Amino acid sequence: MNSNLSWPELDYNEWSETLETLHMKMQIAGKIKLALNPFLNQWWNVALYINTSGIGTGVIPYKDDSKDIIFEINFDFVNHHVCVRSSDTRTKIIPLENSVAEFYSELMKALNELGISVTISTLPCEVPNPVHCNEDERKAHDRDYIERWWKVMISSQKVFEKFRSGFCGKSSPIHFFWGSFDLSGTRFNGGRCTPPMPGIIMKYAENEENFAFGFWPGNKNYPIAAYYSYMYPSNEKIPGLKINGPGFYSKELGEFILNYEDVRKSDNAEETITEFLNETYNKTTEAKGWDVKSFEGPVPEK
Repeated sequence: MNSNLSWPELDYNEWSETLETLHMKMQIAGKIKLALNPFLNQWWNVALYINTSGIGTGVIPYKDDSKDIIFEINFDFVNHHVCVRSSDTRTKIIPLENSVAEFYSELMKALNELGISVTISTLPCEVPNPVHCNEDERKAHDRDYIERWWKVMISSQKVFEKFRSGFCGKSSPIHFFWGSFDLSGTRFNGGRCTPPMPGIIMKYAENEENFAFGFWPGNKNYPIAAYYSYMYPSNEKIPGLKINGPGFYSKELGEFILNYEDVRKSDNAEETITEFLNETYNKTTEAKGWDVKSFEGPVPEK
């Protein structure tokens, strides 16, 4: 069994209320980035990134008649607050342990005090029965579980970066999407396709053939922290593919799943995840007829 503290227990049911509350707060920051950043293919412009103290927006541009600056919003899971920092050297700190509605109010106030004016939709995305963030009184905040989740994300990021390194075609950064609340990466083969569902999100998110992979902490539909991978578009061969190890294909989700607990209990977590990613990539690309050799790039020795 892994003894590495980088792979702590992460029982969805133990922190689901905290998870949902944090999800809504991070959507607010994500929507601010969406409102101000220029578009980048597959919505990469809206993604957040893991950093040394938590998860942040990276730099966001802002320009009006009086200023032309960049700023960032960082969720600090070491000190459990949010830091807004601008390039004109000003900083605002916002408590993270207040309600969603209070957090929204405090964040918007902080931006206004920094001279940043932005309007966002207060209705959350990609969640069932959404509540406007300025009316959401949820405030669960389990520090221990948030820190556990962040540690798993750090460890997963490192594995994902290594998996990404040998692919020389178009591929996304390893980034965090605040809508679906997952850490993810994507490989593309250059083929165009028509998204199966309407809406502006899908129109630009799924307009190219791709192999996607990632980690999510669980939700009500699948209340288990897990790694996933899938080929888009799929075909009739993929649901029948068998893979080695504890991973499996879920017909309900339409994805390959590797439960986090199986990773945590394995002898080598990094190898278990990597084998899952390599095997599902190799088998799904073969099923789809990708020319995988053309996407293989050299990795220099250190």
